[in-house]
This record gives sequence, C-alpha cells and structure tokens, in this order.
Amino acid sequence: MGPEDAEKGEGLAVVVAAHNEADRIAATVAALRAALPAAKVLVADDASSDGTAEVAMAAGAEVVRRGRSHGKGGNAGAAAEAALSLRPAPRLVLLCDGDLGASAAKLTPLVAAVGKGECDLAVAAFSRRVGGGFGVALGFAHWAIRSLCGAETEAPISGQRAMRAEVLRAVLPFASGYGMEIGMTVDAVRAGFTLREYELDLEHRATGRTLAGFLHRARQLRDFGRAHLARR
Repeated sequence: MGPEDAEKGEGLAVVVAAHNEADRIAATVAALRAALPAAKVLVADDASSDGTAEVAMAAGAEVVRRGRSHGKGGNAGAAAEAALSLRPAPRLVLLCDGDLGASAAKLTPLVAAVGKGECDLAVAAFSRRVGGGFGVALGFAHWAIRSLCGAETEAPISGQRAMRAEVLRAVLPFASGYGMEIGMTVDAVRAGFTLREYELDLEHRATGRTLAGFLHRARQLRDFGRAHLARR
C-alpha cells in the first residue's frame, strides 16, 4: 500500500470512541468519510443515553455497542477487535474521539505518516489548547510514560492515533477507562515500535475549570494511576 492509498483510506479502519456525543458524532463521521472515502468507520459507543449510536449509524458508520458502559478503554478495545476482524483485514487503523466534529478531516497526516513508514504509531498533538485545569493529570501522564518506557511525549493522552495493524494487536487489550492512551504508548514503545507526534489543528469538546471539569480530570487521574501501576 502506497502513501496515496493510505491517504484515501485504502486498507484503513477507523475506530471512533464516543459517549453521549449525539450533537457532534454526525459531523465527525461525515468528515472522516469525506477525507478517507475508502476507509471503514466504526463508532465505539460506550452505552450513550442521548442517541449517539443512532446518529452515528444514520451518518454511515458501523456501531459497536454493548449493553452497559465499559469505559473508554474497554469499549474502544472491543471496537478495535472488531476492526481487526474485518475482511479484508485492515493494514492501518486510525483511532479518534467522537467530539472532533469537522476537524476530524485533518487527521489524514497521521494515516499518511504511518503509510509512508515515518513511524509505526503516529499521535496528534493539538496545535491549540482549549480548556483544561491546572495540569496535574497531564503532568502525571507525562511522568508515567517517561518512567515506564523512557519516551518523552508532547501529547501523552491524545486519543487521535494512527498505527499499523500489528501495532494495534500488540497493544490490545487497552488499559481501562482513560488510561487507554498511556497504556498504549508504553506498550508500543516497550514492544520496539516507533512513535512520532504531529501537531494538527483539531477541535474538541474541552472541559474547563468547572466542577464537572475537575470531576472529569479526577476520573482521568484515577485511570492514569491504574494504567501506571499495572505496567510497573
């Protein structure tokens, strides 16, 4: 598969992680299908209660959903397993979050980078920071990855990642919950795969310095800690 094929989505499966993203998932799926027309798009719906699954299907995605919430890592992992079971089997897999909206179309450089052999695992770093707290959870993520595998990362918890299928097989099962990305990075580097980050102009639903935002980051930090302890 050449770089041009990769950029069109040939041999590519896309796994979109989503939970209660009914207002953004259609735009995300539409952007992915327009930018990567040959790709198979699967939405990993983590037991959304707002109709995310139905909106995603109407937008043209295949939905992987279980009866109850399994957290981001558990549900995205199930969808990733489903993606690897597709026939013909994908050679590349793109993971992304369901709240990217139209900016999901800007993920193509990740796919192209892996397709051209620049790296085995390409991760998007957001060029613009929106929202966020005081940096405690993010700082822990940087430290956890560095302490476990020596990698220095700019975007340790970015969910926007392209990789070769063999990389995905090596990092499954994902760490539970929000520890998914830390676990994936550590497992890939330890397995000898190359990682590279790319700054992209992406947009997402940011959490600010509100009660809901701090509770979200507390759950993140809990899951980060679990992923770290499981890999010590």
